[in-house]
Amino acid sequence: MPNVGTGEIILLLLLALLLFGAKRLPEIGRSLGTGMREFKDSVTGKTPDQPELPTAEPRERETL
Repeated sequence: MPNVGTGEIILLLLLALLLFGAKRLPEIGRSLGTGMREFKDSVTGKTPDQPELPTAEPRERETL
């Protein structure tokens, strides 16, 4: 399988710019990011209204 170089990435970005337009690209990126975040949260089991539990800090040892 061939590697994807910078030339191919630039070509794909220019093609996306031509297809969707400059106004719509940030909107598409934002919705894609939101979808990826929701998928990650559903896989890990975290819900938006469930706060993350703070990590326990190690206690200092008491000396007698």
